[in-house]
Amino acid sequence: MSVWSHLRLVALSSAAWVSFALAAGAADEDFSTLTKRLQADKPNFAQRQQSMLAERYNLANFPSPSSAMSRGKPVQDGVRTKLPRGLTWEKLAALSPQEIKNKQLWPAGFLPLPHPHHEVGGMVFPKFLIEEIKQQNGRDLTRFDLDFDLLDHFLPEFPPAIYLTTRPDLGDVSQGKLVTLDNFNALFKDILNPKQLEGLRLLLTPFPQQQFNATEDRLSLKASQGVACFDCHANGHTTAATHTVGDIRPNDHRHRIDTPSLRGVNIQRLFGSQRALKTVEDFTEFEQRGAYFDGIPADAARKGINVLERGSQVHFMAEFQALLDFPPAPKLNLFGKLDPTLASESELRGQQIFFSKGQCASCHTPPYYTDNSMHNLQVERFFKQVTLNGRTASADGPIKTFPLRGIKDSPPYLHDGRLLTLADTVEFFNLVLELKLSEQEKKDLLAFLRVL
Repeated sequence: MSVWSHLRLVALSSAAWVSFALAAGAADEDFSTLTKRLQADKPNFAQRQQSMLAERYNLANFPSPSSAMSRGKPVQDGVRTKLPRGLTWEKLAALSPQEIKNKQLWPAGFLPLPHPHHEVGGMVFPKFLIEEIKQQNGRDLTRFDLDFDLLDHFLPEFPPAIYLTTRPDLGDVSQGKLVTLDNFNALFKDILNPKQLEGLRLLLTPFPQQQFNATEDRLSLKASQGVACFDCHANGHTTAATHTVGDIRPNDHRHRIDTPSLRGVNIQRLFGSQRALKTVEDFTEFEQRGAYFDGIPADAARKGINVLERGSQVHFMAEFQALLDFPPAPKLNLFGKLDPTLASESELRGQQIFFSKGQCASCHTPPYYTDNSMHNLQVERFFKQVTLNGRTASADGPIKTFPLRGIKDSPPYLHDGRLLTLADTVEFFNLVLELKLSEQEKKDLLAFLRVL
């Protein structure tokens, strides 16, 4: 079977490709045979994705000597998005959006990022998370048709730290461990009340999901218990596990979604990058009923949907999520601004840019650096619609304002993870907001972002 024939096959839902195979005359092809065929095609799509990433980005490991995440993993330095030959960021920023669009100079790394296999989509987890869960309890989140695509040095540290709003005196309560069903009680029984502890247990409990379930319509080799909330949101934070959103059609317009951190959920008033759900309870219930099954109710019923009870289970899960705090930011005062006695000159200049020329505070207001609203960046002003690796780059529409507190702990950036570093993010917004920042202003702004 050719790659393009396979593309046609997998562009259907994972539920439909078995039916398609039968209709195409492969009636003798059972799950085992189909699995082997898709495994054989797996390297072709992995190579397609890796070639695209290499064309877009400088993927080298350049750890910062001076900036690290909460538990010590170095932040990645430098702008990684590649420019068209002969162009500089200064020359590009001097052009109008229409000129950039007409001359097709918009950097490829600033276009929407496709899912590792966009025609299929579905939940995909970094290898380090898969290995740790398998070691702790034997559950396997490996997909037989594809692997996660981004390199580990561009991802959040693992396991992430856990900070609680109720016990800031304890600092990181994770003890350097990934919290699972195997260890949560020992770690939290003396810190949480019984209701919160039950909420945490439910967040760690795997339930059937579109790609991981007990039917033969799945993408795991063995029948699976499913996926837990804290598989994507490891330790209440993120591993950058990815998925495609369930509420956009046709498939080529669906967003890859970079798993956001749950830190600071208690101060947020919108949930879901575009869904604008109003409470974390709504979001928790929605994920189980809708997003887990690609927005297809028939699949949910057939594969074993877990209907959470709103008054107890959903409420308990939400109560624990609301305890997850941002990491400490020792240079910020109680208003979320820099303490001038602790901050460097570059950080103070960066703060000034953030609140003035950079226009960042128009959306990201202190102390948590979000306005709990949605904004449309209209990035489509800069490029002509194009389809790359199954993803059609067009208008994204309004996206929620994510908090910037603790932002250095949460790479990659933007809702789909297209910006690998904070330096990429500064260059992206310098163009999108037409700021005309100088090189020094960009460096100072980056210094400020790293201390939030």
